Amino acid sequence: MHSQSSETSKLIAAEVSRIIQQGSLAVLVTVVESPAGTDRVALKILVEGPGAKIGSLEVTDDENGALDAVVAAKAITFLESREDTRVFRVQEFAPELAAWGEAKLLFERIQNEPRLVICGAGHVGGALARIASLLGHGTTLIDDRKEFLEREQFPDSSIELVQANKWRDAVREAVGNGKGVSVAIVTRGHSEDEECLRAAIDLKPDYVGLIGSKRRTNIVLQRLRESGASEESLNAVHAPVGLDIGAVTPEEVALAIMAEIVAVRRGGKGGFLSQWRRSSMSDKL
Repeated sequence: MHSQSSETSKLIAAEVSRIIQQGSLAVLVTVVESPAGTDRVALKILVEGPGAKIGSLEVTDDENGALDAVVAAKAITFLESREDTRVFRVQEFAPELAAWGEAKLLFERIQNEPRLVICGAGHVGGALARIASLLGHGTTLIDDRKEFLEREQFPDSSIELVQANKWRDAVREAVGNGKGVSVAIVTRGHSEDEECLRAAIDLKPDYVGLIGSKRRTNIVLQRLRESGASEESLNAVHAPVGLDIGAVTPEEVALAIMAEIVAVRRGGKGGFLSQWRRSSMSDKL
């Protein structure tokens, strides 16, 4: 039975811990079914980016790194798929490696839990915090009004409540390096929106959404444009925020926002699945 050295295993474990703590991203690939006649189950390779890998699925010098190279390349494309885990047979992505064709490899996304920073603890912000927490997002709810952040209103202790003395400082601290973070701006006014958005876009989180009508959101975006914000950063803002589900109540608006956040994270299109089925049926007729 082939197994990795304890030093390599410890190094991979340490790197996984670092990646999670720093909010970085990587793929851990593990052999879950060996090629015929071999036993390499549990061999691992950690891929953080092109040319950045630790460990190996190869155990002899004559393998020349071919397997590790194609697995590392597949790991990069796996990250782009936004899936959390998936098992591939080697023949699916490297048919030229015939000896490994039937082997199964488990690809796992290594990433900290998704986080949502909510600016504004009014009716929509409060409902959004509850939904986000239910969906497993680390949730931070920020407001400058103490009475809107009473723990009695949010008995779920996993929701972090932050009273902002200055919106900008509170947002920047909550967002951190922006990796794995979504920001939803649902405050009570233009000036608060602008201050939160200005702080958020500088940190380049994975998602930024701004609530309001087209007119209101355009006013805020124009103010930032006039003060020097780049078109690239402004175009990345989801404004008005949320998917179009015909939301009316605060809870429905929160659901629409959370649905868009999930769609962006998972690479979803946000359409009706039934339309896909109907179009597929019509193509067959």
